[in-house]
Amino acid sequence: MQIAEVANGIIDPVLARRAGISTSLLGSWDEIAGEDFADCSRPEKISWPRQNASDEAGGYQPGVLTVACEGARALFLTHAQGELIARINAFFGFPAVRQIRIIQKPVSVAAKHRARPQPLKGDAARRLDGMMEGIESDALKRAVARLGTAVLQKKR
Repeated sequence: MQIAEVANGIIDPVLARRAGISTSLLGSWDEIAGEDFADCSRPEKISWPRQNASDEAGGYQPGVLTVACEGARALFLTHAQGELIARINAFFGFPAVRQIRIIQKPVSVAAKHRARPQPLKGDAARRLDGMMEGIESDALKRAVARLGTAVLQKKR
């Protein structure tokens, strides 16, 4: 048995209870959403309607999928939601979703900032100082020093 199978066995019931989705939906989202929306959207939860005992359809009704989407791309996702609903229902194998509710919020993981480069030494430091001789503004001098230090660093 693989670790992923064990983890999914533990996580799936919690996700199903809290959000109405499974790890398989999350894991397959890139293929379901397609290349246009995979990088800017993610499924948040599926809200299932309350079941009524007098319901003639056997008590089952499709749910509403809440999808987080970034900024202006949400408008394009709104226009493509019919196709997305069809893909989601094809993934589940039954009409699980009848509507998509789009909420705008950041989805992608922010890029990590690189560590500050080490100060220059020797010839490189003297070369950078020579380049900055005519600069009077302290703010501009600091900015050029940061840029020059990053550019003149030896590649590892």
